[in-house]
Amino acid sequence: MKLVLASKNPKKLVELNEILSALGVEVCSEADAGVDVEVEETGSTFEENSLLKARAVMEASGLPAVADDSGLCVDALNGAPGVWSARYGGPGLDDTGRYRLLLENLRGQPRGAKFVSVVTCCFPNGDVITARGECPGTIAFAPMGEGGFGYDPVFFLPGLKKTFAQLSPEEKNAISHRGKALRAFAEKLAAYLKEKEV
Repeated sequence: MKLVLASKNPKKLVELNEILSALGVEVCSEADAGVDVEVEETGSTFEENSLLKARAVMEASGLPAVADDSGLCVDALNGAPGVWSARYGGPGLDDTGRYRLLLENLRGQPRGAKFVSVVTCCFPNGDVITARGECPGTIAFAPMGEGGFGYDPVFFLPGLKKTFAQLSPEEKNAISHRGKALRAFAEKLAAYLKEKEV
């Protein structure tokens, strides 16, 4: 069975293939499927945005499509930046600018936070599979670590006494929101394929 990844991110393509190859599922890029879809993420939840992306690529390609939407939710900011994590502070900011703004906005505030990832797969027959993963943590007072991207240098795991940016890829995959969501998705997809005997 073939799925199209509704993302231009090559790292996500590798990650999905590593997890789903055991099910006999091959994940290809939009380019491999001959489509190039730009989806406006107008949803107010991670579920809505991942569904928008997966459905658009499924309709364009005629193949089942899988998408994820993820972000950082900070308790003291009522769940912000949330679905706007990649656009926090406006288009002029890069990753460093966004986490610096976050640290500024959290001055004197509680630091509780969580990363959330939602993976959605849309099938041409109308079926939809959705899986969610969360990783709780806190926001550090200053960035630490060289790895990762986005908010990883300021997302602190008290149990490990490290930020996401200080973890090895293997450590991060074992506990991350995306790792949890992808493993839950793989389980649901396996059950779905067994039921459909695809």
